[in-house]
Amino acid sequence: MTDPTPDPGWYYCTKHNRVEHGMICRAADLLGPYPDEATAARALQIAKDRTKAADEADRKWNDD
Repeated sequence: MTDPTPDPGWYYCTKHNRVEHGMICRAADLLGPYPDEATAARALQIAKDRTKAADEADRKWNDD
């Protein structure tokens, strides 16, 4: 049986620079969903870290 009222998740709105519970703003402005408010609050750092890791992987791939 599925939960009739599932948790809408936590998002970070890049337009308003705030954490939101559920998709309050338009999807194009949101990062997430994240499992909790604290993780959503770190969304920009998470994105920065993932971008850095992807850039490093690209450099390694291109050097081979």
